[in-house]
Amino acid sequence: MMPPGNDTGHGASQEAAHLCASPRIFENPLLDKLSRVHWSTPLFLYVPVVFLLAVLSLKAFDPWAAAGATALGYFIWTLIEYFGHRFLFHYEFPGRFGARIHFLIHGVHHIHPNDPLRLVMPALLSGPIMLIAYGVVRLLFGLPLGYPVLMGFIIGYLCYDMVHYYVHHGEPKSRLGLTLRRLHMLHHFRDPTLGFGVSVPWWDYVFGTAFVRTERGGSGA
Repeated sequence: MMPPGNDTGHGASQEAAHLCASPRIFENPLLDKLSRVHWSTPLFLYVPVVFLLAVLSLKAFDPWAAAGATALGYFIWTLIEYFGHRFLFHYEFPGRFGARIHFLIHGVHHIHPNDPLRLVMPALLSGPIMLIAYGVVRLLFGLPLGYPVLMGFIIGYLCYDMVHYYVHHGEPKSRLGLTLRRLHMLHHFRDPTLGFGVSVPWWDYVFGTAFVRTERGGSGA
């Protein structure tokens, strides 16, 4: 029998491996590889798109009008982030197939929250979201007004992905960074029914899903 001290150490190492593991989620090796994403991938994919949209926007509008439409697009993203996380990512679809869908969309992240390769959206997920966003923006606003609106939407998405990676694997020193990390860790490890705004925590206060500090200074669940 292993000495108690060694057993404790083994258990701690198992827990650390569980939290940081990168589990295989697809039998197909290509699909599984595409599901693993370095944190910088969204920047390489979408920063050039943002620059292109900025050029198109400034050709069509003066800087203040373009900035206003960009702010509108960002505002739209913040709502998508909050409601998507709250109602889509955390919805438990019925049946075995539904459980599999939930696991692929978000469940794997809650089981392995520190997996560095599954903290930003893979192109398999973000690509369709951006194509749908383009179609909706074009339908609602037309072009060229849709260009700055879409730009703001994509900027919001990039902020979300970068903040999400940072609160898991960065070393925040600022009050804002520490607050974002604390709120997100509470979502993971205390109560997953609260704290849905990863980069936009104010929506949790608006919609009643915020962690509330107790009189002792802790955060209630």
